[in-house]
Amino acid sequence: MSETNPLTLLLLVALGAYFLWLVFRRLQLSVAKHPSLTGHSKIARRLSKRVPDYSFTKAEAFACDSPPKDVFERRSSAFERLSEQLRAQSTGSIELTRALDGGISDLNFTSRYRVPYQFSEVVKAHIPDQIFVEASEGVRIKDVDGHWYYDVGGSYGVNLFGYDFYKACTEEAIKTVGSLGPVLGPYHPIVVDNVRRLKAIAGMDEASFHMSGTEAVMQAVRLARYHTGQKKIVTFCGAYHGWWDDVQPGVGNPVGTANTLMLRDMDNRALRILNTRRDIACVLVNPLQALHPNKAAPGDGTLLSNGRTAGYDKEAYASWLKRLREVCTKRGIALIIDEVFLGFRLAPGGAQEYFDVRADLVTYGKTLGGGLPVGALCGTNRWMQRYKPEQPANICFARGTFNAHPLVMATMNAFLNKLEEPEVRAMQLDVDELWDARSASINEQLKRQELPISIAHMASVWTFVYQLPTRYNWMLQFYLRAQGLSLSWVGSGRFIFSHNYDEKDFEEVCNRVIAGAKAMQADGWWWTSAESPSVKKQLAREVLDARQSGRRPNKELEALTNARGS
Repeated sequence: MSETNPLTLLLLVALGAYFLWLVFRRLQLSVAKHPSLTGHSKIARRLSKRVPDYSFTKAEAFACDSPPKDVFERRSSAFERLSEQLRAQSTGSIELTRALDGGISDLNFTSRYRVPYQFSEVVKAHIPDQIFVEASEGVRIKDVDGHWYYDVGGSYGVNLFGYDFYKACTEEAIKTVGSLGPVLGPYHPIVVDNVRRLKAIAGMDEASFHMSGTEAVMQAVRLARYHTGQKKIVTFCGAYHGWWDDVQPGVGNPVGTANTLMLRDMDNRALRILNTRRDIACVLVNPLQALHPNKAAPGDGTLLSNGRTAGYDKEAYASWLKRLREVCTKRGIALIIDEVFLGFRLAPGGAQEYFDVRADLVTYGKTLGGGLPVGALCGTNRWMQRYKPEQPANICFARGTFNAHPLVMATMNAFLNKLEEPEVRAMQLDVDELWDARSASINEQLKRQELPISIAHMASVWTFVYQLPTRYNWMLQFYLRAQGLSLSWVGSGRFIFSHNYDEKDFEEVCNRVIAGAKAMQADGWWWTSAESPSVKKQLAREVLDARQSGRRPNKELEALTNARGS
């Protein structure tokens, strides 16, 4: 047998070593990902395509956990009463929804997914959407049928200081730029003051304007890639940074992305990845994740049991951000803090001031536009420059026709001016003390009333946490609406209070939350039994039957509901 050529042997050894290195790097990345489906986007997307569609009938919807007859009947009659009440007070909204004839895709989506999909058809058929409003005042909004509701939807975070505040911003803006109109390209002089103020707030050198928070994040990532020459970006499990592909690698993105590493939040294994890889351009941080690390934004549509967990530790999250900052600085990775949702809610200087950490790039949106659509990106000269002087053909292009629209710039300026007013300043002081006390107050009342829910919060952003493993926790959103609270489509997953809530209004909201929860408890939706199969087993059986026989749930459930009058 001929001897192996030394060069061949060396090549084989090198190839083996390279293969082992690839395996090691893959394993290192795997352990840095959160073990949940949220942390494994490819698996989540594949599984989502395997979930069968099935829908409960009206009777099945009240009996999927095999309750005794009296509980079933209480639920059935309660649902009828709730349906009648909500329909009677929403006749105008129902007519307008009918006139749309399914013509708004956003509404078609949110209407389908505001509750777990098994219950969606029953809910859509009997409980109307509340989507048409015509006035706001203080902390309340009025629907087209003339009913006033306490607003706890917060316009997805836009409404920080109260709608009257933003209406005033718009009125001032029209007076300021009304004579110019929508002249685009040239800047209105008011832009000078906006840039000065934003630079001071963010502690940065430059600013750029965009039409949305999503666009601002897109530009931040593009600049980071441009200046580092790397493609990979890091996000943390569950964090939301807009709906574009590179920052939404999981369910909801049809194609996914190969250039996004979604790592465990608040975990040293994620820092190890940043410390050892050379292909990372930037790290994106959404500070709201401190409320529910490694979990997606909570909504009632995914509330299959009591699996929602949340909790906020400011010191722990601040410590994590400081360690992350150190690693990014060491490795030349851009740290991007996405303040589109929380900006100005935590402190006048945003999350950077609140957590005492400095970003390389920071994005704003939502409330900054004084109620109008806007996105803004601030950063240091190093990261914001869109060209390289020594390479005149090497540029990083970003433009938008409506960027720096005069009316948007004027409302932004009104917003920034109002931030200096004493009464507005007061709304940004002692945020933690105020909302910690308010959260503690309602939690104490809920516990005293022996209601199986509690509140977790990050300043004025709340989420409901459920103690009982039932299939019906999502029903609470409708009981709260019946009590005169206006929620967003994610239901009890997120309450967003404006900071103009005084003690009287806040106490009224608390009273209505408790009243709604007590009514829900009395109507049997929180009934549980040790003899009943677990929610996971119920769901597994339903899914298996649906895959075998189509849209119907299991035969035992069908027989049970038929026996109870379906």
